[in-house]
Amino acid sequence: MSPLEQRLAALIDPATGQALSAGGARIRIAEADGRAAVSMTLGYPAAGVRETLRDAVAESLSATGVALASFELNHRIEAHSPQGALTPSPRIRNIIAIGSGKGGVGKSTTAVNLALALAAEGARVGVLDADVYGPSIPTMLGLTGRPDSPDGKSIEPMRAHGVEAMSIGLMVEQDTPMIWRGPMATSALTQLLEQTLWGGEEGLDYLIVDLPPGTGDIQLTLAQKIPVAGAVIVTTPQDVATLDARKALKMFEKVEVPVLGLVENMAVHVCSNCGHAEHIFGQGGGARIAAQYDVPMLGSLPLEAGIREQGDAGTPIVASAPDSPAAAAYRATARAMAARLALRPRARMTIGSSLV
Repeated sequence: MSPLEQRLAALIDPATGQALSAGGARIRIAEADGRAAVSMTLGYPAAGVRETLRDAVAESLSATGVALASFELNHRIEAHSPQGALTPSPRIRNIIAIGSGKGGVGKSTTAVNLALALAAEGARVGVLDADVYGPSIPTMLGLTGRPDSPDGKSIEPMRAHGVEAMSIGLMVEQDTPMIWRGPMATSALTQLLEQTLWGGEEGLDYLIVDLPPGTGDIQLTLAQKIPVAGAVIVTTPQDVATLDARKALKMFEKVEVPVLGLVENMAVHVCSNCGHAEHIFGQGGGARIAAQYDVPMLGSLPLEAGIREQGDAGTPIVASAPDSPAAAAYRATARAMAARLALRPRARMTIGSSLV
């Protein structure tokens, strides 16, 4: 690595606060006559911070008397090691579980918008609705009808807003209750995961799994049988939610699933009329848990009527209002999540590469 490449590798990654080299960034520089062409490959999708990185590179080079002639940003998403002795799925590089200690914290809304945010950043993404008893992903993505089966055994995932999706809610009538004992529910989850033709020939970079709330059978099956590269805990700032979030953190710790970080949902409400910001559910609860358990705070998401309205309409806010502050918050949180995963050890497999 040349001195200039070493200099750029030491730049701070905006998604992790660490040096770019810590996340495995690959930097190549072609220099001539005081001008440099820079190519940078990150371990996570980062289309939303391309200009930020470009400006940082230009400033760093300028300090050495070199001008930036061109800047190319790529990403190569590796498969990262799951828990225990499990190995990644051949169709899915990384499975990320989105969990919560209790219901009502906006976990499914967060999961869907994070999936769409990763896709907007440049990744190939799927969503698996693991809440067998209360599937909500079809509604949030505006999916209707039933998925196709090309051979009577496998299932084609449905697609909406640039992501693939599968849910038990797509296999039964909308008002049909899932009156199943634990083993039936867990069997349905593993079938949906294993029989779905995720990602076609190229596979998925990330599969976001929307878990049911709590620490029950579904979570145990996930930990024992499904290769999970990382988990994210969603909470609200209020004490009753953060108490349950602690239980979810401890559960993932016990089953050796790495926790990528915490997401604080409904953190602040800004009045659409006067602009007054109010912390309706309290303030700082997520940050206190993150500090106590030494896990990253991936992001704080707003409490907005539009997020709920667009989710109910089947057009999540990242897709329906991509330039909104709320969409920007989801994209920043998704980048932080993916960047934290990029810091983890790689699995013993590699599937393809991507270009931002």
